[in-house]
Amino acid sequence: MQFIRLSAQTFKSLYTFPNGAKGSNPYAGLILSGNTLYGTTANGGTNALGMVFSVNTNGTFTCLHNFNFNDGANPQAGLILSGDTLYGTASAGAIGSNSFGTVFSLNTNGTDFTVRHVFNYNGNDGVSPDAGLILSGNTLYGTTSSGGTNAGNPYPPGTIFALNTNGSNFTILHDFSAMAFDYGISTFTNNDGAFSCAGLALSGDTLYGTTRLAGSSGGGTVFSIDFNGTLTTLHNFAYIDGGEPSAGLIPSGAALYGTTHLGGSNNRGTIFAISTNGMDFAVLHSFTGNSGGATPLADLILSGDTLYGTTAFGGTNDNGTVFSININGANYKVLYTFTGGSDGAHPYGNLTLLDNTLYGTTEEGGSSGGGTVFSLALPPPLLAARLFSNQVIVTWSTNYTGFILQAATNLVPSAVWNTISPVPVVVNGQNTVTNPISGEQIYYRLIK
Repeated sequence: MQFIRLSAQTFKSLYTFPNGAKGSNPYAGLILSGNTLYGTTANGGTNALGMVFSVNTNGTFTCLHNFNFNDGANPQAGLILSGDTLYGTASAGAIGSNSFGTVFSLNTNGTDFTVRHVFNYNGNDGVSPDAGLILSGNTLYGTTSSGGTNAGNPYPPGTIFALNTNGSNFTILHDFSAMAFDYGISTFTNNDGAFSCAGLALSGDTLYGTTRLAGSSGGGTVFSIDFNGTLTTLHNFAYIDGGEPSAGLIPSGAALYGTTHLGGSNNRGTIFAISTNGMDFAVLHSFTGNSGGATPLADLILSGDTLYGTTAFGGTNDNGTVFSININGANYKVLYTFTGGSDGAHPYGNLTLLDNTLYGTTEEGGSSGGGTVFSLALPPPLLAARLFSNQVIVTWSTNYTGFILQAATNLVPSAVWNTISPVPVVVNGQNTVTNPISGEQIYYRLIK
């Protein structure tokens, strides 16, 4: 028998934004369909107001739409896909001095761009939708980072909204309440939070989200809201446990996972977990601000029992990192540190995982300074083997799917590798195959 250790992760810059007519500064992450990634840039394009683009996993880039202010401007959020239709938000633009952002749709080939809603400051429907949307049935749900019926407040706190995919039946589900300055803790407070810069997550018939500021302790909140607009505050951040979450949540069973970009033991941000009922809040990791990364601004993604994410700053060059951590808080690892050169700098957006490869964006850096689209191939699964009586038990992580276990009696170039027939069973979070011992030696490998 032999343990087989496989190669480390491989980083590639798939596309560099030229900081001009082909877009620049992708704040948001990507959505993947087949071999095509879709995203937005906050700036650049023919009108310097941002664009919607696609890029194949081989790096082939296509501009799908250039914003012109009459249909939106400066999108800072990612897209969602339903069939062949993309939906998104622009944080500014549309006709009128009181218009601050849009909801839009377009086909994946760039045709049929349609403005579904224009946010109007005087209409109390919120302004500056900086976050992406979520779809349930034919209803889109989202947040605005400002405005609402409390827009007369010096710091208007924003809204949660819903509308049909055709733009009809726009509804405010929740207006965040006006804030007061608490001199005791030198920050603004209210009952339900304010300035939601993150999108919503859906689990069952309940939406979950975060607010960046306010709440009873001033550091933002985690909340749930049903489709009727009943909001429940699940947690109030007090900075010692994290503060000012800019990212949304990832639900898994009865748990929610998220990040704060400030607070924690080093005031460099945290990774946290909380139950969907608001119980069992736990800080899984406090960022250190040095080589370990700092200031996570993007949602996490979950594969098996491993969370993946980015920090916008920190790392050895203070240009951000890609990291992983187990859902129990163990095994925090920096997978990649950005140099600020051709690989990019400051990843603000969410990651996307396909098979064994992460895809993402950096807001700056690259050869022209306008940001990049990158891929990061994760290390293949590490096999472990142990003897038990007259059998060998081979295991590898359930985070990896689509792999086949094979065995051979030697490692010569002409070795015959035979597929092991027992289907893996999951034991203690590991794919496990029990195989009888035959002969004096056997080598195992995983192929895909």
